[in-house]
Amino acid sequence: MTEILTSAQMRALEAREIESGRATGRALMERAGRGVVAALLAHWPALGNQPGKAVVLCGPGNNGGDGFVVARLLRNRGWQVAVGILGTAEALPPDARANHDLWQSMGRVAPLDAVLADCAGADVIIDALFGIGLSRGLSGAARRWAEMSAAGLAARVLAVDLPSGLCAERGQPIEVAARAALTVSFHRPKPGHYLGAGPEYCGALEIVDIGIEAPCPEAVLRRVERPAAADLAKVGHKFDNGHALVLCGGFGRSGAARLAARAALRIGAGLVSLGVPGSAQMEVAAQITALMMQRIEGAEDLAAALTDRRLSALCLGPGLGVARAAELLPVALADGRGCVLDADALTALAEMGLRAPLHPGCVLTPHGGEFARLFPDLAEASGAQGEMSKVEATRQAAARVGAVVLYKGPDTVIAAPDGQAFLHAVCYERAAPWLATAGSGDVLAGMIAGLMARGHAPLDAAMMAAWLHAEAARSFGPGLIAEDLPEALPQVLAGLAG
Repeated sequence: MTEILTSAQMRALEAREIESGRATGRALMERAGRGVVAALLAHWPALGNQPGKAVVLCGPGNNGGDGFVVARLLRNRGWQVAVGILGTAEALPPDARANHDLWQSMGRVAPLDAVLADCAGADVIIDALFGIGLSRGLSGAARRWAEMSAAGLAARVLAVDLPSGLCAERGQPIEVAARAALTVSFHRPKPGHYLGAGPEYCGALEIVDIGIEAPCPEAVLRRVERPAAADLAKVGHKFDNGHALVLCGGFGRSGAARLAARAALRIGAGLVSLGVPGSAQMEVAAQITALMMQRIEGAEDLAAALTDRRLSALCLGPGLGVARAAELLPVALADGRGCVLDADALTALAEMGLRAPLHPGCVLTPHGGEFARLFPDLAEASGAQGEMSKVEATRQAAARVGAVVLYKGPDTVIAAPDGQAFLHAVCYERAAPWLATAGSGDVLAGMIAGLMARGHAPLDAAMMAAWLHAEAARSFGPGLIAEDLPEALPQVLAGLAG
């Protein structure tokens, strides 16, 4: 799986590459600049036919050094290039200073303030001010640049590493941030490219290979990737593919559980039963065919149902009702069977102060509001004014409850109690804005339960379900409603095998 590196991890990786003798700082900077120009011309191919006018904004660090390389390469292609610098050449790091001096043999370097006026007539503006190294708010000319780009510019804006002012770890502006149409980063993506408002500020994202070969042993965040078809193939008898039990709410509240159960069946569980109270039996019976139904009125009935060891996973929460969830939770969790907790089960769990026998076979699937009820301190620390990333908040939450936590959103983070963390972002080429529809979370919970019923470990089930859930939405397209998601799964699964 693709590593996602923090700014500190990326800097350490580059330092090791240089110390090993495999590359020099100048060589890495040259490769980065060439990668930026190649990405620019690939993203806007018309600019390759007719050289235009570029404004390159260079910062006081190595990101600015990348900018000087880009300026030189564009000038060599016949472009008109204006270059501005924040700070002084004397303060630049050695490699950046060398590229500044090389550019100065071709063209002048003006103060940043002076070139901002040129942006209005530019075809492309290269934002190479700060990249991933920024930890404070922008000020002076850099802040004016961010405000100009946020207000909208006719010129195309390309950010080197990250739009200036965007936090590389949290994906949120540090007070104010520039906006780009294309962001080009190097070697591996950074958390801020995917988290929070990152995709909105980055525009499109291109990751450029700059020849770093060494792995990053410190990397603890990875991107969720397409699952293997073999992991989802059905085998043998129906009971070989597991039996999932989805607990259902009372009359008028059965729809969410039916969505979850249908998803569990479509994802490949051999059997799926709905545990239904008497008040909803007629309603549910009129709506299901392939699903089974079992009367479960309260805790005693659930305990009796769980004596059947062929029941391999449970799903509690969708449409369950908070009071009913509070009654059933202790029984459902008591024997350590795989269990997905969503919606009302999470609210009940929060009201119980997390005092329930949670175990490593559980997967909690909170959205933002539910996460705040369960982990108010972590939610505050990772909120808009906090300093903790969503990744770290999810990792700490999973460690606290001793179970997998899937923190939902366009930037879904999945973490295990042992510190493993994975990011599944529905953005850029995988964007599916129509997934934000009522009931889609219930479908996701059912998919996880279905995969766990088939024997997949909680973390693996959560990752596979997140990817397939988004892919089903992308396969269906605009106009999607939650009922469409399970029905889109066969096409998605067939595509994996094809």
